[in-house]
Amino acid sequence: AIGIHNFPEGLATFLAALQDPGLGIAIGVAIALHNIPEGISVSVPIYYATGSRMKAFVYSCLSGLAEPAGAFIAYGLILLFLGEGSLVPPQFMGAMFAGVAGIMVYISIDELIPTSQAYGKGHDSLLGLISGMAVMALSLLLMQ
Repeated sequence: AIGIHNFPEGLATFLAALQDPGLGIAIGVAIALHNIPEGISVSVPIYYATGSRMKAFVYSCLSGLAEPAGAFIAYGLILLFLGEGSLVPPQFMGAMFAGVAGIMVYISIDELIPTSQAYGKGHDSLLGLISGMAVMALSLLLMQ
């Protein structure tokens, strides 16, 4: 699931950088910082399961390579639908960002929520979901 969610991160970072390079850099730095604990969460279980540092390193790198793959796919879609050197209309950007958001929501609903319910107690995962949504809503309100 981690490799799968890195793909739309690459799409979003590329599209944001295309629209506003400053925003793209900020998102890129935020995702890079986010990828440090994410890489650890991929490599440590693999290391302890196999005893191989090389396997842990390789799988962690493969998971991270999904982001540049997402960026290349976004670039390919822009070339395919708009052609080289053309300006990207806001409607296309909106459709691409909506697609990225849909992928992330699907991953959350299909992978993360069932797993958290399988290992959690009672309604802990639901409480975490609602708390996270509240924090995001409050953050968006405060940033306006």
